[in-house]
Amino acid sequence: MMTEYTPHLAPLATLLFLAALLLAGLGLLAMVLGAVRRAPLLAGVAAAATAMVAGGYLFLVVGVSAISRDKVLPPGGLKYFCELDCHLAYSLVGWYETAALGPELKQTAAQGQFVVVQIRTWFDERTISPQRGDGPLTPNRRRVFLVDNTGRRFAVSQEGEQALVQSGASGARPLTQSLRPSESYITKLVFDVPPETRGLRLLLTEDSPETRFVIGHENSFLHQKIYLGLGADPHWSANFR
Repeated sequence: MMTEYTPHLAPLATLLFLAALLLAGLGLLAMVLGAVRRAPLLAGVAAAATAMVAGGYLFLVVGVSAISRDKVLPPGGLKYFCELDCHLAYSLVGWYETAALGPELKQTAAQGQFVVVQIRTWFDERTISPQRGDGPLTPNRRRVFLVDNTGRRFAVSQEGEQALVQSGASGARPLTQSLRPSESYITKLVFDVPPETRGLRLLLTEDSPETRFVIGHENSFLHQKIYLGLGADPHWSANFR
């Protein structure tokens, strides 16, 4: 099974991020101290050191991003979000297209075409540290888009989501639902895309601004993305209806 991770070497990337913040903070503090004490030499040295730390770190962020490439996982492939002591894996387990959703006598028509996807969230128990234990984990906020072959992004359709619920479809948990090691659940999302759209793939990523500054994270500046591919033909996992 094909797998990809974001970011790679998460503990090291996090330590570098925190170290850069600490050193930059100390440099700024020294600059303020130099200004208060009217010590231009201290303020100048602190400013130069802070600039070197910030510049060097940003160089690493952009440098790693520059050599990254877009990747599209096949249906069922696992996209891991790496934490310090555990990993969450996401995979696309099914999708279909329809012109309308909702109860038979009160359907909601798509402006183009509804695309309904099933995403599996799995807390991989093999990735937890011995000290973590069996406590629940609440995933960070996620952003989800369908992306076509021209790069256009399509957000989740709120009208489509409501129509899916009204149709009596079995319940699915939100992407922020807590889970324990080895547990998994399914989330169903609805998108409304133009009928001529081609090459659809799913972008599911973190909605945390600090990830833009983490080396090797797909959200970092200029970094390419990891997509979950829909495949050529619609399919649906009956186990999760």
